[in-house]
Parts: sequence; C-alpha cells; structure tokens
Amino acid sequence: MRIKDIKVIPIYPKLADRYQHRQIDLYGIDHRTIFRVEADNGLVGYGDQRVQPGGQPNQSSVDPLIGRNPFDYINQNLATGLSGALYDLMGKYLEIPAYKLMGQKVRDQIPVAAWTRPASPEDFREEILRAVGEGYTIFKMHTCTYHDIIEQTRLAEEVAPEGFQIHYDLNSNRSLASALPLIKQMERDHPIIGYIEDPLIKNDIDGWRKLRDQVDLPVIMHGTPLGGIQELLQGIADIYMLESGVGNMLTTGFAFGKGNIQTLIQLTGGTLTKAFALHMAAVLPTHTAHTINLDDQYAEGEDVAPLIPVIAGSSTVPQGPGLGIDVDEDALAHLATNQPIEKPKHVGILHMPGGHTFYGRSYISVTDLTGREEGTIRGIKSELWLDDGTKEFDQVYRRAQKEGTFRAN
Repeated sequence: MRIKDIKVIPIYPKLADRYQHRQIDLYGIDHRTIFRVEADNGLVGYGDQRVQPGGQPNQSSVDPLIGRNPFDYINQNLATGLSGALYDLMGKYLEIPAYKLMGQKVRDQIPVAAWTRPASPEDFREEILRAVGEGYTIFKMHTCTYHDIIEQTRLAEEVAPEGFQIHYDLNSNRSLASALPLIKQMERDHPIIGYIEDPLIKNDIDGWRKLRDQVDLPVIMHGTPLGGIQELLQGIADIYMLESGVGNMLTTGFAFGKGNIQTLIQLTGGTLTKAFALHMAAVLPTHTAHTINLDDQYAEGEDVAPLIPVIAGSSTVPQGPGLGIDVDEDALAHLATNQPIEKPKHVGILHMPGGHTFYGRSYISVTDLTGREEGTIRGIKSELWLDDGTKEFDQVYRRAQKEGTFRAN
C-alpha cells in the first residue's frame, strides 16, 4: 500500500449557540484542518486538528509523503491531524482499531473533560450546567488576569452536583509566593477543585517540588521540558500532560507508566481528534486521568462525524477499523465552504475593587495594570462592550485604540 494523495482541507465549523455572545473569548477555535489521505488501493484515512488563525498547514508540507508506505510513519511526530489520518488508514488496511498499532489495550473507557476558554463567573456557571447535562464530571478551564478565580469557583459550586471536579490551568506564570496561598485557599474552601495545572513557571524546579510537598490537590505539568525522565526522578508533579506528537506521547506515556505516574492527553479538535486521543489513552498504563478535547464546542452538525457520547464522565474507545469514525464527506465539503469567525468591534471594561473603572482595546490584564501576579486581587469584574452604534461607544473605542487602557473614574 502506498500513499496516493493527501488533501489538506481547512474547515471553519460554526460555534455552539451558547457561544454567540462569546465569539471574542472563543476567537480562533473554529480554525481546524482535516487531512484526507488516500492510498493506491482506494482506502482513505482522515485526521483532524485545531490550528491557530493564520497557521493552516500548506499542501507542500505533506507532499514528501506521497508514494510512501503509511507504515513508515508509525510513532512519528508529524502534525496531529496527519498522524491521525495515517493511523486511520493503516487500521482500515489491517481491519483493526488504531490502538492495536500502539500497544496492548488496558482499558475500554476513558475519562474525558469538558472545556471552555476563560469565562466570566456567570458564563462559567452556565458552562458547568451544560457539561453536567452532557454527561461530564470534570471541567477544564484556563484562569486569566481579568476574571476572579474565586468568584468563578463560587458560582460553579452553586450548580455543580456532588463529585463534579474543576481542572484549573494556572498558565505557568506565577511564583510560589502567589500560587501557594491561592491553592491552599482553594483546597480549604472549595472542594469542587480537583486538579491544578501549571501553577508555576516551568523552570522553577525547586518551587514545583516545594508546592507539591505542601498541597494535597494533584498538580499537573503540561509537557515535559526536561524530557520526562528528569521530571519523574525529581518528583515535580503528580500528573503529566502529553501533547506533542504521537511518538512522543506514547514513548513518554509508557515511561511514566513504568514509574506509576499518572498521565493525561490533551488534543484539541473535533470528533476525529478525540477518537485519536482515546486510542492512545487506551494503551498507556497510567492514563487513568482524563483527556481534553474541543469536540463539544461546535454547533450541532458542524463536524465531519457525530460526537462520541460521554456517559458518567467517560467515553468508549472506538472499536471499528482505524480511528473507528465514519466521516461524512458531504459535511466535510460544507465545512470547507464556511468562513472563519471575525472578532466583532468591541471595548474591554474592567471594574476594580474600590470603584475604579478602566477601558481598553479588549479584556484588560490586571497584572499589566497593577504589576501584581494573576489571581492575587479579589473582587475584579470584566465585561465587553460590543459596538452598539452609539456615539458613546465610538468615543471610547477611538480613545482606546489611540491610547490603550485608560481610567474612566
């Protein structure tokens, strides 16, 4: 079997209806790429990945694979979508699920987490309700410099059922002096918080060890900047997130399995991407944490295949040949004709404790405004003012574009 043709297809699925007022927060997640790999025997493999705006892969990047045997690329660190398409093709050729090309399957069900971009406390509360209704028991969200994490958590707790957990990504931008008291407060007052990702900058190895020694929440490190084994030996984290190439993920995941260290996979895209992640998680010995995907971010029918169901917080590893997902070519053609979302004209508004209000070009970083680290100031509130056609908006917008952030009172 040889690769006859590879098509690189940009798609722009529409966001779910709940995001129509959050298109600034979610800007860019509609930018995805489908890889369609056709073999000389007529079989076709499909893969998917999310890309940054302006970062769509070009056709020349895949041309060197034409004429090659797809099995030449087992465990290679190609683009996620391209790797997924190759495993889909190889599995279909052998009439086996893709995980059989990765290792021995050790589980049929994989815990999965819901996801959203940084959200206001009110929007986050609605996201929690949505996730519970869809069967999730874990929710991942990045914190940010313009919403109060404690207020986000408090409103989430108003609606979350017992046992529901939040996975907060703290953005790897803090010192131990600011991260430790915040995490201790969250542990003490908010049992809904189940995981803390990247609480400190990555090169503060001593800080990671000290923090892990003083908190009970599982600490997640996103990636392994020292290669994996050094992190394991130095006891930096409780869980390691795998995210950079199928070869790296499997190699590192098996190594952590030998050390009895938990792992999790984050791959962002649609149903095909989630399926690829589930196949890898199925063979990794200690992938007993959750996978993180974006398959539930889009409007109904705005993907190349239906969602993989979430039942009691987990999804079943597909059992069909390849990735086990039947791609709808008509849906793919439709998605390829969509136009990407454009950011609406807007102004950011930040209300600070004490009564000061600031305007800016978009969301305003409290860190940039005050010099204090993210999450150290309580009582902040951010909102966006969308262009409403008024003279007042136009005046503020023009001033923000010219001056940047300014204080209104």
